[in-house]
Amino acid sequence: MNGTSVLTDAARAVARVAHERRSADEVLGSNAAVRAIALGTLRWYLRLAPAIERLLTRPSASMAPAVHALLVTAAHQIVYSRNAPEGVVDAAVDAARALGAPRASGFVNALLRRFVREQAAIFAALDSDPAVRYAHPRWFVAALGREQPARRDDILAGGNERAPMTLRVDLSRSSVPEAQAACAARGIAAQPLAGYPSALVLDAPVPVDELPGFDEGLLSVQDAGAQLAATLLAPRAGMRVLDACAAPGGKSGHLLEVAGADIDLLAVDVDDERLARVAANLARLGRRARLACLDLRDPAALAGEAPFDRILLDAPCSATGVIRRHPDIKLLRRAADIPAFAKLQGAILRNCHARLAPGGLLLYATCSVLAAENDAVVDRFVGETPDARRAADPVQLWPGLRAPTDGFHYALLTKADPA
Repeated sequence: MNGTSVLTDAARAVARVAHERRSADEVLGSNAAVRAIALGTLRWYLRLAPAIERLLTRPSASMAPAVHALLVTAAHQIVYSRNAPEGVVDAAVDAARALGAPRASGFVNALLRRFVREQAAIFAALDSDPAVRYAHPRWFVAALGREQPARRDDILAGGNERAPMTLRVDLSRSSVPEAQAACAARGIAAQPLAGYPSALVLDAPVPVDELPGFDEGLLSVQDAGAQLAATLLAPRAGMRVLDACAAPGGKSGHLLEVAGADIDLLAVDVDDERLARVAANLARLGRRARLACLDLRDPAALAGEAPFDRILLDAPCSATGVIRRHPDIKLLRRAADIPAFAKLQGAILRNCHARLAPGGLLLYATCSVLAAENDAVVDRFVGETPDARRAADPVQLWPGLRAPTDGFHYALLTKADPA
């Protein structure tokens, strides 16, 4: 693909995320250049779009979404790439025609040339606002300012970094030093991560088909923070285990690896396509589990199941702890989503706890950094549920510039024996 084609396809993807509220995973194909430009644009969209707005004589809402997305995408290339600005402008003019807006090509040319000249002054004015400077939604910046003022800027700055590629080593069949040596033999530099016994962090990302032992299930790609779930839950041989909201199956596989022997694992998801990803992941790992497409908002969803000794509830959430990995979250999430998530989380937690055996352990997990989805949900549930107890202090992993993990919250609960 030439530069114009790449810019065109990236702008088309950005338009679908920003204007149609589709996820980046849905709209992006496999082309590496298109993905890099589109994801970079989404990462900085909330800084770039206000800058473009400064140069418009009419509201951006009156503009064709594809043209607006093209302007923002080209602005990203001007500010954040090594490409010559003049070349980016020329490619954007051609891209306007490719997007079916030939009459806008002159406007695109004039506006982007102004942007090249005036960007320093524009950003000097805009960047006094932390929401613009860090390119995060204003509601999220305000929430962090209330809840974590000392961490706010570090979390926001970290959200604009590219996430590391972290591997999980199947310790039942290999070891971190062995996996590290196998990677080194292929010219892949990787380092162990203190405090995370299965983790191996690559110095630079590589395609998974280059990883030694990936096809055989010796290695999986999983953030170190996500690896903590199976460690905290610590399933053992012979136990009945529920992985609620299991897709895409990384934690299911890790539970089976940690158990070190057969467990009766039921992996549940509400969507058949997502459940198919669980099946594919387990097949690669050479692991077995029962799979069920169930809606755990329904109290009767697990009615036919005997009580579980361990339950992992990786609850649907805002995903505000994984923004560095999924920058489209900045555009897709709204403040009004948080109470809705908290209500859903509470409902699923109640129904999972009802199927927990007395003395068993339930791990409530989110990849959120917001108290409304974490401690507030668990505290409310424990306060309303006589036999629910916290089994340990909660664990909050914070994302940030030097953070070794994404942001995760873990709360380990147990069920008291009947009186």
